[in-house]
Amino acid sequence: MEVDVQSLEIYNELARDGAESAAAALSKLTGIETHVEVTGVSIQSPADLRAEYGDDEYAGVSVALGEPLSGEAVLVFDDHGRETITGKLVPPGDEDRAESAIVEVGNIVANGFVSGWADYLGTKVETAPPSYLEGTGSAVLPYQTGDERPILVFRSSVDAVDEDVHFSILLVPDVDALERLLERRTSGGVSLEKLEVFTEMTERGAVRAAENVTTMTGLETDVEVNRLNFTPVTDISRQVGDDQRVGTVVEYRGTPSGYLAVLFDPASARRSVEALAPVAFEDGAGDGEPIEWDDTAQGAFEELCNVVVSGFLDGWANVLQTSIKHSPPSFVADMGSSIVSPIVADVARSGNYAFLLDSSIETPDAESVTCQLFALPRPGELESALEELLVERATETRADPGDVFHSGN
Repeated sequence: MEVDVQSLEIYNELARDGAESAAAALSKLTGIETHVEVTGVSIQSPADLRAEYGDDEYAGVSVALGEPLSGEAVLVFDDHGRETITGKLVPPGDEDRAESAIVEVGNIVANGFVSGWADYLGTKVETAPPSYLEGTGSAVLPYQTGDERPILVFRSSVDAVDEDVHFSILLVPDVDALERLLERRTSGGVSLEKLEVFTEMTERGAVRAAENVTTMTGLETDVEVNRLNFTPVTDISRQVGDDQRVGTVVEYRGTPSGYLAVLFDPASARRSVEALAPVAFEDGAGDGEPIEWDDTAQGAFEELCNVVVSGFLDGWANVLQTSIKHSPPSFVADMGSSIVSPIVADVARSGNYAFLLDSSIETPDAESVTCQLFALPRPGELESALEELLVERATETRADPGDVFHSGN
């Protein structure tokens, strides 16, 4: 299956238009003002999709889609959103109507989302009656069959302006149906197989980075989430979020070139450095006070980030049979969106859309350490690299251990 960037841009716009229609339908029905937060197209495994939803509680609807866009659309509210919606539509004490209220809202909103696709395709998309969903994390998601091949997920996230309401819309099309649509509208592109391989390659890079963290600090780590997003450049900062982060941003050069941000939450950064070296932090950690980083702590943290970056990028270089060098990491502490804002502005000069590779490394223990990796290749260069990619080299992602600690700076 061939996927060209122009098609991805079109379908991303459809996802945003559909989300705008869905948000407007919800506002009309409930009086709650809403706005579309982010949209994007992801290529990821069902396991990674399930991991995103964790142990939180959700409720919503699933709508099966027929030709020409076969697949499934899922709309889910988080627990706060469900309570707010039912509070607007159901009289106090009438809990029996809560489920039917979610089905009513979900049906209207999901159909508003699908209608944008139908308008573009110039045809009617058949939809089945909505099925109510309620459960923890992955229980509300499609693809529960055990098939772990990478899937295409079109997603939108909508928030209320003045209310505690958040909902997500996921469209998971049947690959064969999507291929038929793309064949009618495109001439050539990047094969889905290569995008899948690049996603797997990035996961292996994240695994290598996690192994390096374990080697340096003794902290056991796992890769929790890994996905390849095709997203509007203007949405990237919102995807990273406004929470306080400690990390580094490096520029890498080669095929492809671009930027890599390594971001820890402050407590995770501190735990990692304390596991790495006997560093004394002078602050009231645990009392909500800011963590003060002296030169010694910053130096140890930069060393850790250098090893994370090296492991991640070496995986890419081995598969692509190329050399990827990176700049020395430099300590930065700020909101996540502010940290990535300069690199987003630079990438935006080359196009309105970009591939964003998003991985998350976590420790399984109670005092968890979380590290997010955001790789942002320059638009066009990832496609060029993929054109040269030999799929059979996907397994060749392990760098020489001696090189990991001496990556080209």
